[in-house]
Amino acid sequence: MSKIKELFTKYKEMIMYLFFGVGTTAVNWIIYTIMVTVAGIGNLTLANVVAWIGAVAFAYITNKLWVFESKSWNPNVVLKELGMFLGARIVSGIFEIGLFPVLVWMGLNQAIFGIEGMVAKVIISVLVIVLNYIFSKLLVFKKEK
Repeated sequence: MSKIKELFTKYKEMIMYLFFGVGTTAVNWIIYTIMVTVAGIGNLTLANVVAWIGAVAFAYITNKLWVFESKSWNPNVVLKELGMFLGARIVSGIFEIGLFPVLVWMGLNQAIFGIEGMVAKVIISVLVIVLNYIFSKLLVFKKEK
């Protein structure tokens, strides 16, 4: 048991990022699914944009509090972090939103569980999780030395 605890402590940030990255991806996919199936949005790109906005809001809170443990609620700190976080997510969001129609055009708009376009969503999600970790670790929540 102590070995597991030791490994968790050593890799806590990465484990937490993966955990909340999966959560952020789930938020994105759930909103996307609701937009396409329940709301009947036929424009898959619009559904993807709305899903991205909801996922970014979820990601900021979870990354700040539990992944990178930025505890300061000083307005200057929060505004700096939030500005950098949004900037980084806009870059990865442009990547996601721009690549999605390309993958659909390439024929990767197959359905998973009956939801059109999910193959493209899965491919993009993996790439975006990696890109966002790099941005968050190196730019947004970097530890001051």
